[in-house]
Amino acid sequence: MKLLLHTCCAPCSIYPVDVLRQEGHEIMGFFYRHNIHPYTECRRREEALKNYTDTIHLRVIYQKGYNPENFLRQVVFRESDRCTYCYHDRLTTAAKTARSGKFDSFSTTLLYSKYQNHDLIRSMGEAVGKSVGVPFYYQDFRTGWKSGLEASKRLNMYRQQYCGCIYSEKERFYRINKRNVS
Repeated sequence: MKLLLHTCCAPCSIYPVDVLRQEGHEIMGFFYRHNIHPYTECRRREEALKNYTDTIHLRVIYQKGYNPENFLRQVVFRESDRCTYCYHDRLTTAAKTARSGKFDSFSTTLLYSKYQNHDLIRSMGEAVGKSVGVPFYYQDFRTGWKSGLEASKRLNMYRQQYCGCIYSEKERFYRINKRNVS
């Protein structure tokens, strides 16, 4: 099966790519960037992904431009529900890219992370796939969390400390500072 894999970052790609290749799928990656803040972080994640995918001979479609303003417009005053919008936007963009590239299906490395809302990603991916006309390929990649994490460390890969958006970056630092403030 020819599968487009939405790829959030290099570390989260290791296990899903290995498994999908072992299953005999022809995979191409897709890097979505509009939700990642700041731009320097976006570039760092993209560079890590390029370095990794070059070594494993995985072709990747890199989204053009950088438009975090649209992401922010969509989530402002709905920050507590921002992940729902973000999942939907990334999955919809991946599905449309898969359709235009004549892929048999699409999936996402978000299904690898134990920090993401797995059930929401699955149901949203299936709904988006149905509406766009490209099936969503579901697989629970969380079973490989530990092996993927160890591999990323062995490879000395850049491993980000937050999901990507400005809100998750704030939560990361605010939690740290909150512990140090009396």
